[in-house]
Amino acid sequence: MLSFCTVSGPVPRLLEDFAVGDEYESPGRTVTEADIVLFAGLSGDYNVLHTDAEHMKASIFGERIAHGLLGLTVQQGLLGRGVPGYDGLRLESMRWKFKAPIKIGDTIRVRARISGTRASDVPGSGVVVIARQVLNQRDEVVQEGETEHLVGRRG
Repeated sequence: MLSFCTVSGPVPRLLEDFAVGDEYESPGRTVTEADIVLFAGLSGDYNVLHTDAEHMKASIFGERIAHGLLGLTVQQGLLGRGVPGYDGLRLESMRWKFKAPIKIGDTIRVRARISGTRASDVPGSGVVVIARQVLNQRDEVVQEGETEHLVGRRG
């Protein structure tokens, strides 16, 4: 049997604790220039989209934009603050779309819905499927997708 644990906090939720249709919303987080600079350094992605303010003034965006993967990473952390017991879920797979840019100063949040649950081939575990939308302060969907998580099961 797999063991799912957290460093601190409540006992993680099990497959049977999730119901299809349950909805969650995370708090917001403002994406800053420092976030973009630090992510460029961490990832090695110094593309002009993220690092050259003058070049980007003439672009279709009119200014620098955040890395798509920065938005994906931030939403993952935000969702952990919006779904009780989320810290016990192990990310298994994802399907993801980058629909619009995230700009410096945008405040993003995650809206999530449990879209499926099922047994897993791994003994003692199941899969929780979460549909997600990343929204900016204007309620525009900037990213969306679906993730699958391995969780423990009762019985």
